[in-house]
Amino acid sequence: MFDLKSIRNRLIHVSRCRGVTRKTIRKILLLDPALSNIYRLTPLEISKTYSIPHNNASLFHIDLHDLSLQEQLTKDLMMCEIITIVDDNYPRVLNTIKDSPLVLYAIGNISLLSIQPALSVIGTRKSSNEAFTKTKILVEPLVNDNWVIVSGMAKGIDSFAHITALNNNGKTIAVLGGGFSHIYPKQNIPLFNQIAKKGLVLSEYPPHTPPKRFHFPERNRIISGLSFGTLVIEATEKSGTLITVDQALDQGREVYAVPGSPLIPQTKGCHRMIQDGAKLVLDAQDIKEDWDTVRNNYISWV
Repeated sequence: MFDLKSIRNRLIHVSRCRGVTRKTIRKILLLDPALSNIYRLTPLEISKTYSIPHNNASLFHIDLHDLSLQEQLTKDLMMCEIITIVDDNYPRVLNTIKDSPLVLYAIGNISLLSIQPALSVIGTRKSSNEAFTKTKILVEPLVNDNWVIVSGMAKGIDSFAHITALNNNGKTIAVLGGGFSHIYPKQNIPLFNQIAKKGLVLSEYPPHTPPKRFHFPERNRIISGLSFGTLVIEATEKSGTLITVDQALDQGREVYAVPGSPLIPQTKGCHRMIQDGAKLVLDAQDIKEDWDTVRNNYISWV
């Protein structure tokens, strides 16, 4: 049975309960730092104390006392490691972002979370014929210089970034939009297995959680948050990639964009970003030089 004696274990447990959001859990932590009193409250007391609807409070109360949920946690700990916001090995860089994840599930080399520089490399799922070559030219020199490449293991650019790192015996972190038992897209299951073995796979969703549409914008804040900067290889004008870019800017991270032919839709988002102030990147050296400029401020900041 999952042991609820420690604060971190109670936080993992509470984070899995229905009826509460991350915002509510933060409120609970403020009023009940040890997360011990919450288990003694009735649904009505939970509703009044934390200003949540009674139906939500009832669901939350049911799950707090559901032994099967604790049994599932015990099983999940055999599949992966769990890092919480109260742990010493929680990534410092994520403490600087809004709505930082309370719990992270991990398979692979957790030490990658403490290595800098880390760069997120992202782009459209529907990439151009040139996309893999562009990714390789820009990412390979960084990998060979021991940089950590962070992405979301989606089709297209994300996959190219991870593959380039793996092909060069480099370091890579994949942040998923679902649990480890529901890899999406399914065609990337072999890639998931490779990253789990040679790099690190992260998710803030428990292993049995299937991916949902709103999970992907949520996980993007972690992708950008783990990195000092975000490199966009390709993006259409209305690409979901731009959500990550907005989050990176909001987090005070650097944003880089690769120009390309104006004749293909996959470059229009990058061109728009450059017009709006993203740094134009022609080769890996551009990013290396920028890191040399910002590294001291970034490292002291995080």
